[in-house]
Amino acid sequence: MSDTNNPPNYPFNEALEISVVETHEKHVGRVDDFVLLDIREPHELEISAIDGSVHIPMGELAGALGELDIEEDTLVAVLCRTGRRSLDVAMYLQEQGFMGARSVAGGIHWWSDRLDPSLTKY
Repeated sequence: MSDTNNPPNYPFNEALEISVVETHEKHVGRVDDFVLLDIREPHELEISAIDGSVHIPMGELAGALGELDIEEDTLVAVLCRTGRRSLDVAMYLQEQGFMGARSVAGGIHWWSDRLDPSLTKY
């Protein structure tokens, strides 16, 4: 179901995704048991990044799971450019037992459109 928190006509999946609005609220509110995990490549971060996010490139995540200091029920909002890679990662993390993993619907593109136009889109 689409609403104003998600991109137009976006098929939001509550079991796998979180809106940019809810992610932003938790991130700026420094909510306990919440991590904003940016899985984009380093060259993408040079273009546009969200302060305070944890960065682990998608290709390195499997080997870095131990570095993430998170509990199985921690809400992990996974961020990429448009929400496609992060959806795969959220599913992977859930398969690994991290049931709080969610993809940020629309990625940093929608974050820029909906919340912070100063973030460069690419």
